[in-house]
Amino acid sequence: MHVSSGRWLLGLGLALTTAVLWGLLPIKLKPVLASMDPITVTWYRLISAGLVLLVWLAARKRLPSFSKLDGRYWLLAVAIIGLVLNYVAYLMGLKRLSAGTTQLVIQLAPIFLLLGSVVIYREEFSRAQQIGLLVLLTGFALFFNQRWVELLTSLTQYTAGILIMVFAALTWAFYGLAQKQLLTQWSSVQIMMVIYLGCASLLTPWAEPAQLFELNTVQLWLLLACCLNTLVAYGAFAEALAHWQASRVSAMLAVTPLITFACAAVGSLIWPLWITAEPLNVLAYTGAALVALGSAQTALDFRRVLQNRRLKRELKLAALQSEKGAH
Repeated sequence: MHVSSGRWLLGLGLALTTAVLWGLLPIKLKPVLASMDPITVTWYRLISAGLVLLVWLAARKRLPSFSKLDGRYWLLAVAIIGLVLNYVAYLMGLKRLSAGTTQLVIQLAPIFLLLGSVVIYREEFSRAQQIGLLVLLTGFALFFNQRWVELLTSLTQYTAGILIMVFAALTWAFYGLAQKQLLTQWSSVQIMMVIYLGCASLLTPWAEPAQLFELNTVQLWLLLACCLNTLVAYGAFAEALAHWQASRVSAMLAVTPLITFACAAVGSLIWPLWITAEPLNVLAYTGAALVALGSAQTALDFRRVLQNRRLKRELKLAALQSEKGAH
């Protein structure tokens, strides 16, 4: 089993970087989907990121050796299929939902990953983290308070979008769990290069690259930004898993919808033709605060962090006293 490096502060920074980039992603994708289908958008994002990593690894003579997989090709297959299904389903859901709602539902993904990492990797899940998860889920319920009636009483495009996003969240969890185990054979960059190119290969028969010429200037720049987002965000996520427990990384990513709503609100004031803010009531804002609080508690378990720091100080002091005694 893969063991995290223990550099939790680096893992935290990488996880936050991923959260910010993923928070911006649906805002940038929404205008692009007006002129390009989900499969083609996904193909451009994956092939561009995969080729950049291929060139970079080849230049450094660090291309992955498949012999290191030691027959565990099924892990690679799970990661590739999981990610490609997640990418396509995410965009299919985004076409039916607002950017904010999309990010709220996709937050089931880190919860699925959290639960999977506890069961499969036997990662610790303390009582304080359990309370944090309960607070986080309560926040989700409040965040959705304006949508529950529509969601539970009608089979609309909105309902279909929600179901598609739940599927996208589940497939992402399978990808994340498989990728974490692959870190025992390859580096995070090597893993992402193989997964990106593998996903792009699966989508090639259905992609229509010529749709690129149907985009206007703004949409072209947004598509480029989405491609860069794919490269940096998933690279940061993969590296975060190398340094921090998957359960904590997944919990920190729960702040992503808050970033989406905040950026959408600001963006709607600056570019109202391209970005629409989603109205929130008091309960929704309360839910947002609870999501952030629950996410932080679940990810960090502040009491345990303080205990670890205190223990390190005591061990350091004991070592210094021992040194003085020896002299």
